[in-house]
Amino acid sequence: MKIEDVSFGYDEKIILHNISLEIQKGTNIALIGESGCGKSTLLKVLYGLYDVHSGHITWDGKPVLGPKYHLVPGMDFIKYLAQDFGLMPYITAAENVGKFLSNINAAAKKQRVLDLLSLVEMEEFADVQAQYLSGGQQQRIALAKVLALEPEVLLLDEPFSHMDNFRKNALRRNLFAYLKSKGITCITATHDSVDALSFSDYTAVLEQGRIVDFDASKSVYFYPKTKYIASLFGEVNEVMLSDLQYLNEEDDQTVLLYPHQLRVMEKGLLKVKVRGSYFRGSHFLIKGTAHGKVYFFESKNDLIPNMEVFIGLNKR
Repeated sequence: MKIEDVSFGYDEKIILHNISLEIQKGTNIALIGESGCGKSTLLKVLYGLYDVHSGHITWDGKPVLGPKYHLVPGMDFIKYLAQDFGLMPYITAAENVGKFLSNINAAAKKQRVLDLLSLVEMEEFADVQAQYLSGGQQQRIALAKVLALEPEVLLLDEPFSHMDNFRKNALRRNLFAYLKSKGITCITATHDSVDALSFSDYTAVLEQGRIVDFDASKSVYFYPKTKYIASLFGEVNEVMLSDLQYLNEEDDQTVLLYPHQLRVMEKGLLKVKVRGSYFRGSHFLIKGTAHGKVYFFESKNDLIPNMEVFIGLNKR
């Protein structure tokens, strides 16, 4: 998919500003950014629900056009799963999944529906009306439904937001393995940036309607260009290297470090006073202060408020 200088807004207010991306076939893209940055709007534009103010969108040489050019908005080769699911409440889960499948070969249709219900682990609810399913169950049925007529491009807007962690983790592994095996290009808008790292080949970062980074997901995480980008993955420290290790006095380089990149030391240059300790299962997240700045770092042990410790770079 090629997105060239696309801008869009509701009425006079511009939401998306000169968006340009080139997305290779068969890749999984995570679209991240703070709430209100334009993630959902961009997905709707890519699907063809809106007419862009300027720019062009193409897929395999075919233009993606909005409602000015189509009686029914949306492109046939793209499927879009919105946050409201779009299920019919008074028909069963199986009927929702198979709604747009041909009835010519009833056996093939039934098997296709069963396969997709199995993919999202909802076989036992095949005959239950959608209105009686929980939010997470409805979300899984909606995922199966958008895959029924296999798309070339799949657009997902917060596809796991209503699911508990156990279901979410298992489904995510199954879903993205399935998409890879079928060569389906997928763009997922998500607020859960850390989870996105586990499935995405590339990550696009939106800030106030502008793309501020687009790179391999590992690069976006390990080499954030700005504090805003780093903060999408959790707490972040803005630290001068000269405060952490013995360097030349003129070396005043500022770096962005995640809590796991700092550790407690027996001695060092940066002494912090503990202000809070938060249990995270395998470790404690510690909040400390020094010289009027707040620092977050990890510790294997619980640290008492107001105690002072040295912190430095974790070189592991």
